[in-house]
Amino acid sequence: MTLAPESEARPVPEGYVRLTIDGIEVEAPKGELLIRTAERMGITIPRFCDHPLLDPAGACRQCLVEVEMNGRAMPKPQASCTMTVADGMVVKTQNTSPVADKAQQGVMELLLINHPLDCPVCDKGGECPLQNQALKHGRAESRFHDTKRTFAKPVPISSQVLLDRERCVLCQRCTRFSKQIAGDPFIELLERGALQQIGIGEQQPFQSYFSGNTIQICPVGALTSAAYRFRSRPFDLVSTPGQCEHCASGCATRTDWRRGKVMRRLAGDDPEVNEEWICDKGRFAFRYANAADRITRPQIRENGQLREASWTEALQAAAEGLTAARDAGGVGVLPGGRLTVEDAYAYSKFARVALRTNDIDHRARPHSTEELRFLESTVVGVTPENGVTYADLESAPAVLCVAFEPEEESPIVFLRLRKAARAGKTQVFHIAPRTSPGVEKTTVITHAGGPVRTGSLVQCVPGGEAAALESLPSDVDEAMRQQGAVLIVGERAAEVPGLLSEVLRTAQRTGAGVAWIPRRAGERGAIEAGALPTLLPGARPVVDDHARSDVERTWGMAPGSLPAAAGRDATEILTAAASGELSGLVVGGVDPDDLPDPELARKALTGAGFVVSLELRPSAVTEQADVVLPIAPSAEKSGSYLNWEGRRREFATTIDGTGALPDCRVLDTLAVEMDADLFTQSPAAASAELDRLGTHTGGRTDGPDEAVAYAPRPGPGQAVLATWRQLLDNGSLQDDEPSLAGTARNRVAIVSPETAKRVEISSGQRLEVRTEQGKIVLPVEIADMPDDVVWVPTDSGKARVHKVLGAGHGALVDIAPSSASPATNGHSLNGHSPAHHHGGNA
Repeated sequence: MTLAPESEARPVPEGYVRLTIDGIEVEAPKGELLIRTAERMGITIPRFCDHPLLDPAGACRQCLVEVEMNGRAMPKPQASCTMTVADGMVVKTQNTSPVADKAQQGVMELLLINHPLDCPVCDKGGECPLQNQALKHGRAESRFHDTKRTFAKPVPISSQVLLDRERCVLCQRCTRFSKQIAGDPFIELLERGALQQIGIGEQQPFQSYFSGNTIQICPVGALTSAAYRFRSRPFDLVSTPGQCEHCASGCATRTDWRRGKVMRRLAGDDPEVNEEWICDKGRFAFRYANAADRITRPQIRENGQLREASWTEALQAAAEGLTAARDAGGVGVLPGGRLTVEDAYAYSKFARVALRTNDIDHRARPHSTEELRFLESTVVGVTPENGVTYADLESAPAVLCVAFEPEEESPIVFLRLRKAARAGKTQVFHIAPRTSPGVEKTTVITHAGGPVRTGSLVQCVPGGEAAALESLPSDVDEAMRQQGAVLIVGERAAEVPGLLSEVLRTAQRTGAGVAWIPRRAGERGAIEAGALPTLLPGARPVVDDHARSDVERTWGMAPGSLPAAAGRDATEILTAAASGELSGLVVGGVDPDDLPDPELARKALTGAGFVVSLELRPSAVTEQADVVLPIAPSAEKSGSYLNWEGRRREFATTIDGTGALPDCRVLDTLAVEMDADLFTQSPAAASAELDRLGTHTGGRTDGPDEAVAYAPRPGPGQAVLATWRQLLDNGSLQDDEPSLAGTARNRVAIVSPETAKRVEISSGQRLEVRTEQGKIVLPVEIADMPDDVVWVPTDSGKARVHKVLGAGHGALVDIAPSSASPATNGHSLNGHSPAHHHGGNA
């Protein structure tokens, strides 16, 4: 009897095929690319164009392998990055096939014919796939002796990205990323044949929030960073894994530094969060830590002027002033939203233990009591195990964004939404006043066959979002009732009365999951750490006797020591300080112009009897502070952030030995001077204590249930203001980054055609938006806005809505043509005209 081989006896699992690669039998999922199957087996096939997150292109031909089907060899080697596995397939890579090896050597020789071989001066030298693979799979000597093709170089395709066409191997990674991932099709293959090259169209700059990713995925030195070019060699750098500090996306990063100075930042590989991408803000905005005006020594105010002092003197002065203020009218604490979890915990504990108050609120932005109840009931305590995650967004049948502009406020969430929409699995809906670029690129995907609608805009007047959510169109409501649907709400919802209440009602009605996504990296962690007037650390309500007892035991305090009444929120703290009711303030990294009433904040700073500022650089707060205590930027300390999912994002110190102290250490030492012990002398100590506290297992407070508010009705000469922050704006962490600022979007006022006709203004002319407090003048752009609505950026250039207008999203403003002379503050710094999007190409 002849026994069948084991491979024939063993059945192939459903959905899999069985094939042989280099003599090894393997089972692979149907539809998997040959190059991926080989990778899983530990077989490396050289490639340039292939990237696991981009569609196959087969452009470079470096991954050629020999393939047999049904016992017959294919007539020529095949590109393993475009061919999928099949049952019975026999594949021979360069390791076992002379044919494949010769083909790969021939392709390498062809790629090097016009390559300049300038490795000693190329930024990619030392980490270049072309360099590595030429040594391993190329010929030892070149047979090409003619003159190589040359181009003028470098070509600035944007203020951040420089192109060297001589080095380009036309792998198309950059063009595919731009079209497929970012949806910004401004970089393209030009010409044909031997003249083919990468370039941009006339008057269409590569203006993208994600352009830096093309530099990182370029397999040669064709695309380089304007900020990093010729600054260092890869083998001179020390690399440290880190976390981005700019927004709540929670991106993994890699920081490369030399001689105590950060040279560049790259995207880290984290499939569960940012995959292999980061936005340009996260990639390029790191020079603020080395700003010339950075505060490195404590300062105290004498005779109206700040002077440098020793830590001992400054801490004693701060302790004496805060103790006196605490015993008089009390002290309010405004930590801001930039904090790590550990630093936020230290502020929370400092307020309760040293200052004996619940007057603490990290929300340095427009906020409301309704939002506070929403955070208490719905957000605090949420983790990836019990809440919405990136994977849930990608697999959701429908996602509805309300009061949330994903590309501007959380770029990696935008990329996930676009990825899901492009795959055809997810419908993305937006409740917003206009079709912004981010809205268009998630609701209209242009494939090879033309544009495909993958969602829609539910247009509403600012302030009317709650009413729009209450009466969703039937198709959107039906989509949101599918299992796995997600409702995303942004921090701007705090400016719309009744919206967060309606979010909860809609979620209950449809069964959709709810995700709250703030802008700043420290917001979620601050909630868990108890940096709110109604919450103690670990989701414990301030008014809950048992919750307070838990905290008192962990902190070693006598029963009844913690204040039992809820504290004031940020606006109430500022109001009390301005009126003299509060005698002191402790302020973290807060910019008064970010608050809903900057004028009130300035009155509070001058009206408070004693102000302590923990800051990195001079600000409007340090101008009024009695004591300024310098703190460490994220690169010079360790800690963790919580991203919007509630996922812990830990990072270690990148630049050590600078002497800079984290907020938790500064507050711990200050508390000792006030005869209190925080035990937060290091981020590790603060984190360990917070972990010991754990999450409160008792009942949660009820969510808000406020009535739906409707948008205001403008009178003659008026409009309803729509506003939100852009990703690249006046944020202080973007200072000293001219290349990054060069790709900021145009600062314009946007109105509908009917509104423009009523105001008697045409596109490009200057529109004046004013209130009783001030006015903003910007070039006007006509778009698909509701009538009698005007959109302006919240904090870009001279358009500082809160500071200048004293108004916010949904407020009534006056609009009229401006007689002022043209100015430059309405245009992007790269000087290009606005580019109109036609959906994100796929």
